[in-house]
Amino acid sequence: MQDPVFNLIDAEKQRQSEGLELIPSENYVSKAVLTAMGSILTNKYSEGYPSFEGTPGWQEDKIATEILENYRYYGGQENIDRIERLCIDRACRLFHADHANVQPHSGANANEAVYFAWCDPGDKILAMSLPAGGHLTHGSPVTRSAKIYDFISYGVTPDGDIDYADLEEKALKEQPKILLVGYSAFMKIPDFARIAALKEKLPHTLFMADMAHVAGLIAGGVHPNPLDFGFHVVTTTTHKTLRGPRGGLILSKGNVASPLKKPEKTLENIPILIDRAVFPGTQGGPLEHIIAAKAVAFGEALQPNFQDYSAKIVSNAKILASELLKRGFALQGGGTENHLILVDIKASFDIDGKIYEKALDKVGLTLNANALPSDQSGAFRPSGVRLGTPAITTRGLSEPEMVKLAEWMEKVARLCQKAGSEDKLDNFTSDLEKIHLEVQTLARKFPIPGV
Repeated sequence: MQDPVFNLIDAEKQRQSEGLELIPSENYVSKAVLTAMGSILTNKYSEGYPSFEGTPGWQEDKIATEILENYRYYGGQENIDRIERLCIDRACRLFHADHANVQPHSGANANEAVYFAWCDPGDKILAMSLPAGGHLTHGSPVTRSAKIYDFISYGVTPDGDIDYADLEEKALKEQPKILLVGYSAFMKIPDFARIAALKEKLPHTLFMADMAHVAGLIAGGVHPNPLDFGFHVVTTTTHKTLRGPRGGLILSKGNVASPLKKPEKTLENIPILIDRAVFPGTQGGPLEHIIAAKAVAFGEALQPNFQDYSAKIVSNAKILASELLKRGFALQGGGTENHLILVDIKASFDIDGKIYEKALDKVGLTLNANALPSDQSGAFRPSGVRLGTPAITTRGLSEPEMVKLAEWMEKVARLCQKAGSEDKLDNFTSDLEKIHLEVQTLARKFPIPGV
């Protein structure tokens, strides 16, 4: 008898295949990435690191065959070391970094490791506030890091851009140990040059960018890279727009050397300090099957067609935003410059984000309710919803489908408006089912790659 877990996996496969994922932090991986994730590498313990001699810039055939000294705490690492060095080298080439730590299990782990590498308890970190669009790990009081470090928040302007005057004033006044640019709900391209210009007045500050949402756009050349403007560190997840497995990544500029010897605590040594902060500082054994999948995904992102994909994500997002505006949707910032759209659904149709999210679920369109800057409605009944185009672009949707999505989204919003509350959506079941059939028909024309 088959374990019911596999029945549920099949059910999820059907849900994904017959619906359309609009959550901007979700995507579909290739068959090759799936294969690496499900490989025998999951059996191996590999605490520590491979040798970094020769990276970045080695020829891949040499990395894949050369056996070097390693800094591991278990034997039998020759194949693991080659895979991890390949992953490191590809990440460095992709993002113009001096070093990459590919071991973080998630973006949150990556952020905490950087904090641990550079800060002492009580040190100040300046970051975007959660209500303005920042991430939980950027100082939300419910997180562990907020109980260890002193987070100071900057916000956004009414048009949705970073409040640079606020950021600059607080940076100069507070002299934070880390100045962090990053977000989970922000539609603009940050002015990295303007922020990096503060380095002269903040000589002991680590300039860090959390680019989890836009890493794939950076890799594809359609979004600026903070490392090119003088930032010391970039953290990211490896899924989202980068289209890899779920995991984290830390990219840095500076000295690259063995993490065994404790280095002097300087900005130039930040790559070594980060390695020591990841292991043994904040994590144990790395997930080598996931690191192999990261390596595969980075290899895919180094191909020319990934640039076309990244450009298409942005063009689809701009078309979808334009179509939503035509239909009465109020958008934070008036549109988007990246892959992500924030809708003020309360201002648009006088409904809250959670009702709209659940109604869209019923028709096979998946997005998430999201608080807006200065939202007073609470996390479980926010005024906004967040959506984006990475996953649907992977499936091949283009301009005609963006128009159709906007039409369906308006129809569902009007039905929610009529219902007035979540429990009364059942009165419109037949209307929702009709839209659901249309969504399924379209979704089947664009199969999920690798499934």
